[in-house]
Amino acid sequence: MKEIILIKNGELALKGLNRSSFEDILIKNMKKRIRDLGEFTFTKSQSTIMVDPVDDDIDLDDAVDRISKVFGIAALSRACVCEKDFDSIKKTAQSYLKEQLEDAKTFKVEAKRSDKKFPMKSPEISRELGGYLLSKFKNLKVDVHNPDIIVTVEVRDKYAFVRGNNIKGAGGMPTGTSGRAGILISGGIDSPVAAYMMAKRGIELCAIHFASPPYTSELAEMKVMELLKRVAEYSGVITTYVVKFTEIQEAIRDFCPEEYFTVIMRRVMMMIAERLAKFQNCSALITGESVGQVASQTMYALACTDCAVDMPVFRPCIGMDKEEIIAVSRKINTFETSIQPYEDCCTVFTPKHPKTRPHIDDVLAAEAQIKNLDIMIETAVSNAKKVIIK
Repeated sequence: MKEIILIKNGELALKGLNRSSFEDILIKNMKKRIRDLGEFTFTKSQSTIMVDPVDDDIDLDDAVDRISKVFGIAALSRACVCEKDFDSIKKTAQSYLKEQLEDAKTFKVEAKRSDKKFPMKSPEISRELGGYLLSKFKNLKVDVHNPDIIVTVEVRDKYAFVRGNNIKGAGGMPTGTSGRAGILISGGIDSPVAAYMMAKRGIELCAIHFASPPYTSELAEMKVMELLKRVAEYSGVITTYVVKFTEIQEAIRDFCPEEYFTVIMRRVMMMIAERLAKFQNCSALITGESVGQVASQTMYALACTDCAVDMPVFRPCIGMDKEEIIAVSRKINTFETSIQPYEDCCTVFTPKHPKTRPHIDDVLAAEAQIKNLDIMIETAVSNAKKVIIK
């Protein structure tokens, strides 16, 4: 029994003359995700991509799980290939979907006839196959509105395919179709969610993490690497820089008014992130900030932060509350890692009474008190540790 995976495009179906280039990138991303499982062939046909395992011993369960997390796919399904005659279609549906049909109470049949030379029209295929399955599975009843299982038959040029229910795909756009951006990643809940959300829009990620030893531990850095691995299951490879931030944070503590600690720290982080992002040909920065969540995330503070860089700053979580962000973090399996009790550098030297409505002139005056800031920034950039997350 020959099984394949059928991929249904999402937004790509709306593309015009350049649709093929988007599909090619989607196929490239799928190939990368499953290449260690064995050899596959990929065939584009109308709005479907067929993924055909070359070897019989390939783990299709693992392949389906990995492909389901590739952005750009609306839905996917395992399907059985059969000959293009109705007797073969009937027997294949009965045997291939036996377990699913035995567990279901209701079903319906949908047929798609791409090959117009096939003697039966789509409604006739649906009617005749439905009657046949009813005679073989006494537990079943027809429900055309909300069935437990939809049996789908697709009659193509060379073969027919029989499949059961679709598996929901990751949606969005294929990673790499919308350029590259640098994500400022911490060990918290928000920034991994922001990374996932922007990767879903086709952006290839470069991550920048700030560590402040001895105030932050190696476990805190390991936690961030684990979070990035979870995001990489969806986004693909993430080039990551770990920046030692201790000297700069101590300088901010020593030379700046306490109420400006956080906003100045965020500004310097953005300056460093912008330089590293440009090394990776990024066109924007991404943060996990949400308006009003903490003192550094008021509109006034965010405006002061944005002034530090020339790049656009994307904040996909900006209008979400904490429960909404947590819901996404649970979906992508980062929540339990994010809440592990390892401090990151954002909590080092937190002021008791941060300025919630900072004015940029006051911030710049306070920032100017830091001696040799430009040199420290360049040193931090030069010494950043590069890690490839897969």
